[in-house]
Amino acid sequence: MPQPPPDIVFLAVAWQPRALIRAQLIEEGWEVVATSSWPMMRRHLRPGSKPRLAIVDLKDLPDPQAVLQDLRVLMKPECVLVLSAIGTIPAAEIERLGLRVIPRPFVIEKLVDAVRNAL
Repeated sequence: MPQPPPDIVFLAVAWQPRALIRAQLIEEGWEVVATSSWPMMRRHLRPGSKPRLAIVDLKDLPDPQAVLQDLRVLMKPECVLVLSAIGTIPAAEIERLGLRVIPRPFVIEKLVDAVRNAL
């Protein structure tokens, strides 16, 4: 029998925030798969095996505009949470795409609350 999809698939290029955020979300009781690249994340977004929530950290992400456009096609916008980063896509533009955004700087509790609300 195939394994059910994780609750959350999380993309962050830098390992430190990826490890910290993943650990906190697991501590909160969610199953989380963390990836470091868009192609790796995309493998977890197939029809029939999609997570309940996709989280994308824009910091250091190559071509963030293309990633967000693809995500809009692969996931319902309300099932995507974007962690903004200075010098990437402005928060207002992310919201215009219909995606939820958490601007930097943020405390981990704010992220956990946003995940809880999304799920």
